[in-house]
Amino acid sequence: MVQPVTDEVKKEPNDSVAKLRTLSHDLSNYIETIMQASYLLAQAKLDDNNKKWLDLIDKASQDAARINREIRDILRAQS
Repeated sequence: MVQPVTDEVKKEPNDSVAKLRTLSHDLSNYIETIMQASYLLAQAKLDDNNKKWLDLIDKASQDAARINREIRDILRAQS
């Protein structure tokens, strides 16, 4: 279940933006790891079924990276 906005985020708008920037930066690192692993897997000889799974992972990680960039753009506009 998704938790409501925490008191930590409710404190100050600048504190919230700073915290969200940190989280977005950390998320970028995790997404980059997934994208790199996906690239390396793509270099291997995979059967058709595994290629489909790899394509799914690659597409999802690219979508996540795009969304995270949008979040960072919004956060930049807030500060």
